Amino acid sequence: QVQLVESGGGLVQPGGSLRLSCASSGFISDPYAIGWFRQAPGKEREGVSCITSSESLTYYADSVKGRFTISRDNVKKTVYLQMTSLKPEDTGIYYCAADESGAYYPCSRHAYEYNTWGQGTQVTVSS
Repeated sequence: QVQLVESGGGLVQPGGSLRLSCASSGFISDPYAIGWFRQAPGKEREGVSCITSSESLTYYADSVKGRFTISRDNVKKTVYLQMTSLKPEDTGIYYCAADESGAYYPCSRHAYEYNTWGQGTQVTVSS
């Protein structure tokens, strides 16, 4: 069956860096896009970044622009989220998800557009 598995979360001090990975398997064809979302306690799930399978077009939320970089390795079927200059407000559970419809250009920041989700990985930014 289709599956997304995140890894790379952890505890980091403010100003530090982490790289998250999202490995996909079971898809007959590559999803239109892979997105990263995060959810902090008591808050709604927020679209952080996404990348298309074709042309690697990207989107970043304003809150992470210039600090986070999304990339993909099509051979390994893995999408990465490199996070630098981390802030306490970046704390949350980070999820990757697959959008197979491609209704938004370049890719959607809306969780409802994504139909396959990983289990999430915790990122905690604290001193």
